[in-house]
Amino acid sequence: MKNENIFKSTIKASRKLNTISEEAINKVLLRLAEAAVENTVFILAENAKDLARMEKSDPKYDRLLLTEARIKSIAAEINNVAKLPFPIGKTLEKRTLPNGLLLEKISVPLGVVGIIYEARPNVTFDCFSLCLKSGNAVVLKGGSDAEFSNIAIAKVIKSVLNDFGLDENIISLLPADREATAELLNAVGYVDVLIPRGSQNLIDYVRQNAKIPVIETGAGIVHVYFDETGDVEKGKSIIFNSKTRRVSVCNALDCLLINRNRLQDIAKLLAPLADKNVVLYADEASYTALGDEYPAHLLLKADEKSFGTEFLDYKMAIKTVGDVYEAIEHIADYSSKHSEAIVTENEQNKKIFMQQVDAAAVYINASTAFTDGAQFGMGAEIGISTQKLHARGPMALPELTSYKWLVVGDGQIRD
Repeated sequence: MKNENIFKSTIKASRKLNTISEEAINKVLLRLAEAAVENTVFILAENAKDLARMEKSDPKYDRLLLTEARIKSIAAEINNVAKLPFPIGKTLEKRTLPNGLLLEKISVPLGVVGIIYEARPNVTFDCFSLCLKSGNAVVLKGGSDAEFSNIAIAKVIKSVLNDFGLDENIISLLPADREATAELLNAVGYVDVLIPRGSQNLIDYVRQNAKIPVIETGAGIVHVYFDETGDVEKGKSIIFNSKTRRVSVCNALDCLLINRNRLQDIAKLLAPLADKNVVLYADEASYTALGDEYPAHLLLKADEKSFGTEFLDYKMAIKTVGDVYEAIEHIADYSSKHSEAIVTENEQNKKIFMQQVDAAAVYINASTAFTDGAQFGMGAEIGISTQKLHARGPMALPELTSYKWLVVGDGQIRD
C-alpha cells in the first residue's frame, strides 16, 4: 500500500487525541478560524489555480469557488464549532446491576474518519474542525478538481497544529489520484468509517467498492409538492429559494410536483425562475399550462430521465399529480431520501405528508435550503446522511461519536 505510512501515522495521532482537553481543542479551533482569514490571499491564489482548470459553466464551479466572503463564513462556522458542547465522555446511561456491577455507557470518538469528496474545498476546513472537536483524526481524499485548494488549506491547518505542539497527523490529506482512492476504500484496520460527499455517482461507487463501513451522505434528489390548497406567495418564494439559492448543493430543488387543480397558477409560481434562466422540463399538462407564460427557450418537454435527476444546475423538472397521495408515491419512486417539502394550508395533508414521506428532512411550508448543519444549530456539518443506520440528516458532533461500556466491579464472577 503506497500510502500505508499515512494511515499508520493517522491512527497513532488519533490515540493522542484522547489526551487533549476540551479547552485545548477549543483554543486550536479559535486560532484556526483566525488563520483561515489571515491566509485568505494564499488560499484564494491556490483556489484560482483549480478554477482555471474548470469551465465556469460546469455545475461544480460554484462548489469549487472560494471567495473572501466564503472564507469568512467558513471561519465563522469554525468559531461556532468551538462554542458547541464537547461530545466526548458524556454519560449516556448509568446503572448498578443486582450483582453489584456498575455499568456506565459513555460517548467516545469513532476513531479515524475518512472523507472522500469532490470539488468542495470548504469540506477540508469543516470536516477537520468537527473531527477535532469530537476527538477524531481524519483522512481526507479530495478530488483532483480542488487539489491546489485542499493542499493549501491542509497546510494552514497543520501550521496551527504545530503552533500548539500537536501531532499534525491528526489530519492527513491523501494524494488526488485514483490509487489513493482505492487504498482508502480498502483501508481495513486503518479507517473506522468512510463518509463520501459528492454526487450520486461518487456515493454509489464508494458504497459498491468500499471494504470499510460507509455512511452515505450528500446526494439529494429534492421535491416540493404544491398542494391544491397551497398559498401562491408562499409557494413562489419557497420554490425560488429552494431552486436558486445555490443550485450546486444537495438541498437544492430538482422537481416540482403540482396539483393539477392549481395549474392555472403555475406561471405565477415559476415566474421568478425565468430571471435566473432556469430550464424547465415540464410534463405534458404543465407544459401546456405554461404555454407562452414562460420563455420558450427555457421550456422543454420532460421525459422519464427528467425525474430522479439531481441537476446541480439551473434546471428543474415538473410533474403534475392528482393529490397528496400521488405526490408521495412519486417521491417514493424517485427520491434519494434527503429533503422533501409540501406547500399546503390543509392540516390533514400536512399530517399525511409528514407521516408518509420517507426522507431525512420533511418540510411543511418552508424551503429545503434549510437542510444544513449550521441552519439546524449544529455548527458546520460533516455531511447530510440519507441512510438510517447510525445517523440521519445533518451530521455534526454527536453523530461523530460512538460509545463504550465501562464496567466496575469488586471481584464479581459469573456463574
